[in-house]
Amino acid sequence: MAPSAKHSAGRKAYLNARLIDPAQGLDEKGGLLIEDGWILAAGPKVTAQSAGAGTTTFDCKGRILVPGLIDMRVFTGEPGNEYRETLATASEAAAAGGITTMIVMPNTNPVIDDAAIVDFILRRARDTAIVRVAPMAALTKGLGGELMTEIGTLQEAGAVAVTDGNKSVANARLFRRALAYAKDFDMLVVQHAEEPTLATGVMNASETASRLGLSGTLAVSEVIMIERDLRLVEATGARYHVSQVSCRMSVEVIRAAKARGLPVTCGVSVNHLVLNENDIGAYRTFFKLSPPLRAEDDRRALVEGVLDGTIDVIVSSHDPQSADTKRLPFAEAEFGAIGLETLFSASLSVHHNDGVPLTRLIDALSTKPAQILGLEAGRLAPGAPADFTLADIQQSWTVEDHVLRSRSKNSPFEHRTLEGRVLETVVAGRTVYAYDPAG
Repeated sequence: MAPSAKHSAGRKAYLNARLIDPAQGLDEKGGLLIEDGWILAAGPKVTAQSAGAGTTTFDCKGRILVPGLIDMRVFTGEPGNEYRETLATASEAAAAGGITTMIVMPNTNPVIDDAAIVDFILRRARDTAIVRVAPMAALTKGLGGELMTEIGTLQEAGAVAVTDGNKSVANARLFRRALAYAKDFDMLVVQHAEEPTLATGVMNASETASRLGLSGTLAVSEVIMIERDLRLVEATGARYHVSQVSCRMSVEVIRAAKARGLPVTCGVSVNHLVLNENDIGAYRTFFKLSPPLRAEDDRRALVEGVLDGTIDVIVSSHDPQSADTKRLPFAEAEFGAIGLETLFSASLSVHHNDGVPLTRLIDALSTKPAQILGLEAGRLAPGAPADFTLADIQQSWTVEDHVLRSRSKNSPFEHRTLEGRVLETVVAGRTVYAYDPAG
């Protein structure tokens, strides 16, 4: 299944690129041939001569060409809070960040908890978004954690998974029932892993929190929820995904669960992969996240988890907040940060600084999300949708308000220079973003 997109007619060849496609084990110089929104061929045999007469050609000048990014954790304000973000503005930000598919969370108003609202999201995306959009539906009615939604009906309507988004499902009995039902439909269950009675602080519980006089949340609040859920996964056999892990203990627990053969996958936000609790500095609210930024040792463990495949995917965890909810004392400010436009560039930091190979990075940003969700995208193979990203991994840019397309501006990378720029984003053969050096 693939979310819909407007296909572009015509035959095009992107030549002299460094093609990276983890699905095929491809990392070599070559070209990509597309027609009418689909990939015809990819590899060193794609040349100006082989493309044929009438083909429009583009010289990639040795830059990387990769499957379009698939972001598995995107919050928008539509419906209900469009002042924060609409599907249209989020899609423009996504395209600028090399993202060709956004997986949107159900934390809207009304909540995406019935088939009619799933249908609304899909129709609205077709009408206004320039990238593909697929919704995750709520696991419980109204995100209340008490009544299970109709999982099969939601799947039939087009939901790709069920989750309560940024809320944990604390009711173990209900969560077990949901896993059992989801197993019948082969539906992915996604958990925001925080034990709610323990996750009451505003940052990581540490010496830094004590020094700043802020309440802390222990990492064990995350691990306890994951360990409970894994027992239930073992009992039901359902597919289970931890939306974002933030600490060493969680990585170790999931690594062990995978070794036992449990059907578990997990993600990490690029924020937790690149930043740590010290970045909060002088009460900088753009770094107030859920789960909180942890210690540097935890960050290194997350990098190790990406390297060895324990962590399957990297997400933006894009969560737009207005200035009114962020320009407050740290303890009072809302959680969340935007990240669609910085996902790719910030992720490259762990390639440049921590030695994560580009193939593993693209695997986590595109190939694995597609495989986990059962999407046709995430590869540069003949017959796949022509969704791809062209980027210069050496070109730097500075994150500033005026260059961000998101309706909200709460970026933790504000004023930071990132190495790696998206030059072009293509969805169904149609260019939806092209970098303009003139601004």
